[in-house]
Amino acid sequence: MKQNIFYPPSRTLMGPGPSDVPARVLQALAKPTLGHLDPCFIELMNHIQKLLRATFLTKNPLTLPISAPGSAGMEACFVNLVEPKEKVLICQNGVFGTRMEEIVKRIGGQAILVKDDWGRAVDPEKVEDALKTHPDTAILAFVHGETSTGALSDAKILGQLAQKYDCLSIVDAVTTLGGVELQVDDWSLDAVYSGTQKCLSAPPGLSPVTFSPRAVEKIKQRKSPILSWFLDLKLILQYWDDDSNKRTYHHTAPVNGLYGLLEALTILQEEGLEQAWSRHKRMHNLLKKRLEKLDLQFMVPENERLPQLNSIVVPEKLNAEQVRAYVLEKFNLEIGAGLGPMAGKIWRIGLMGASASINNVSLCATALEESLNMA
Repeated sequence: MKQNIFYPPSRTLMGPGPSDVPARVLQALAKPTLGHLDPCFIELMNHIQKLLRATFLTKNPLTLPISAPGSAGMEACFVNLVEPKEKVLICQNGVFGTRMEEIVKRIGGQAILVKDDWGRAVDPEKVEDALKTHPDTAILAFVHGETSTGALSDAKILGQLAQKYDCLSIVDAVTTLGGVELQVDDWSLDAVYSGTQKCLSAPPGLSPVTFSPRAVEKIKQRKSPILSWFLDLKLILQYWDDDSNKRTYHHTAPVNGLYGLLEALTILQEEGLEQAWSRHKRMHNLLKKRLEKLDLQFMVPENERLPQLNSIVVPEKLNAEQVRAYVLEKFNLEIGAGLGPMAGKIWRIGLMGASASINNVSLCATALEESLNMA
């Protein structure tokens, strides 16, 4: 007799992630599992790396998916590039900038903070002033699209500042990769990490990363050991180096998850990067028109807004969690809650990857309209 069978409900995912996963990706996950050193699987690894380079718009040889979620991609960048006592200039305008600070402190770096209000983009002038004040800064770290608020910062200008003041850049692109313009090589970005569960519309559990030759050279010249064994890129490369004729075991790769990532990247390339960026913007504008008719306001100013993560101010005297519970129960629709000081004050509506569709925008607007009328 079968017991403990779990049947997940079919939801429409319009929170801050994960996003809806296309049927093609789900079907790919169900393909036969191979060994992680099987010649056929190694061919797939090579293909994934090529597609990731095309998605990041980079020629960086060191481009691969870390076998863990985006938070591990973040940690991989910092533990490999930051040595004890080095100064790291961290731009904070939301939750994920604070996580950068926590990681830097744990590995013995010196965190220098440049703070902007939650819901606002990073101010490049503040960053340049801080770089002038701290000319020995080794790393400039910032979040391209702050998932906790939906604020989009200018990664091109910030990358140029890192180059100008001779420091490396670490960039959180978890919510931006595949959803808005991101030019790793042209913008001279050094270490960029993302996640599969946002605009790539693959299941959670992998973190695409890419490192510039400048970043690789710094890793090679480290004076202190990398503090994480699992995230040590010198070791991981022995498995993921696509120029090597012999890959060696480092860890058991999430084989079926990588099948899903390959399919998701293939779908993105079939659509085209620029077309995907344009679609996310169009769906944002459509959502904006629908929500403005309901007198709902966006938290982030329009010229600093991330199209795929929309922070909506909860009207006064309305219980944010009751609305979220209502749309989940009545419409099978997930929207996100606010984090930290924004808890109970905003809803976060995701239009990421496959979730960025006309049908989803219509469903979300209809669900919110009904919930507001019921309040």
